[in-house]
Amino acid sequence: MHMPDAADNPLTFSPSTEIVPGVIFGRPEWVPSPAFWFSLASAGWTDDDRYVSPPGSLLADDIAFCILGGYGIRMEVNQAAWQRLKTAGALNPPLDVARIETLLVEPLDVGGRFVRYRFPRQRASRLFEALRRLDELPVDQLSPLDLRKELITLPGIGPKTASWIVRNWTGTDAVAILDVHVIRAGQMMGLFPERVRLPRDYATLEARFLDFATALRVPASYLDALMWREMRALTT
Repeated sequence: MHMPDAADNPLTFSPSTEIVPGVIFGRPEWVPSPAFWFSLASAGWTDDDRYVSPPGSLLADDIAFCILGGYGIRMEVNQAAWQRLKTAGALNPPLDVARIETLLVEPLDVGGRFVRYRFPRQRASRLFEALRRLDELPVDQLSPLDLRKELITLPGIGPKTASWIVRNWTGTDAVAILDVHVIRAGQMMGLFPERVRLPRDYATLEARFLDFATALRVPASYLDALMWREMRALTT
């Protein structure tokens, strides 16, 4: 699916235009100014530029993937750990926390290198409890925002992880996935303050990000994925 390009999505801001309070548009060559992000988005994007769970996916799989990722876990390691658990059937009931931990302790093949997964005991315990309680949630009856509220009640799931799960599951633009890369980009633009405390400040930062996405006329689901991808490349 082709999303709007520059011809479909014109912006006439000058470099000095304040597009949201405290943030000027800048120029495309100023990395990472709003103009920079808009120029990348305006080159055209497709559904491949964000992750949304394919039809027939299980919410339990998305929850497992997101709990296994997050702070301190590279995406490649996250994917390898999830694939091991999925292939071994460890995400299917009846759940066995000891088996999950054992599978996470064993080194993972990540691009031909064997890597140890960090926090195997902690993540195994959180994953076990979250999946065990999933059947209690009326998932199909909840809006994306209400689903996020319920997910935050599960062990090991904070607002960023819950937003990640909801985005994958529903494709909604009503949430933002604010990981360390997106937050850093926001701080460099002046969109976010230099000092943030998470999860306490998540709702405030998310509201600013969603206003920013609206000002750029770029769906939040594409903008946070774009910022994550580019900032990750700049820092690795």
